[in-house]
Amino acid sequence: MKKQNKDARMAEIEATAYALLAEQGYENISMLKIAKAAKASNETLYNWYGDKKGLFAAMIRKNASQTLAEIEQAISRDEKPDETLRRAAHTLLTMLMSDNAIALNRAAAADPTGELGKVLNTEGRETVAPKFLPLLTEVVGQSQAQGGLQIFLSVLIGDWQIRRVIGVMDQPAPSEIDVRVEDAMTILEQLA
Repeated sequence: MKKQNKDARMAEIEATAYALLAEQGYENISMLKIAKAAKASNETLYNWYGDKKGLFAAMIRKNASQTLAEIEQAISRDEKPDETLRRAAHTLLTMLMSDNAIALNRAAAADPTGELGKVLNTEGRETVAPKFLPLLTEVVGQSQAQGGLQIFLSVLIGDWQIRRVIGVMDQPAPSEIDVRVEDAMTILEQLA
């Protein structure tokens, strides 16, 4: 199978997995259910992903890599550091509040082995957060950057992610995300 065709087929399978995850929860779906719903062979899924955890780990990596690419694109623009930080923060928070990201967080929480949670942490926060450090260094200075990053992300994300995961908050509108980004920027500017 050509790479382009395989990538498209994988995207279809992963979209099916997201849909089943939303409908039935991580613990109630199997590779066979996903294969049937995606009109794929069970063998194909096992060959491409290894097992159910492998499939969801691949979905986590893809979600994180798409966000990382958008953040890197924002960073590469020739803008003032604070504007770049705003754009990157908006991208990050939009992704974290997306239905797919919330579904993956729920899957990680439902995995009794903790393996998906480790992948989520490694591919998510540990990979994405350091990309903000050079921007924060330019905005608040070297001495405040590391601590500023933790404060910035805490204010930016707050309890929204967990509230979405437990189902007590709807996906925020872009205007609500804008307000949250500005709140985080205001706190950060006080550190400068």
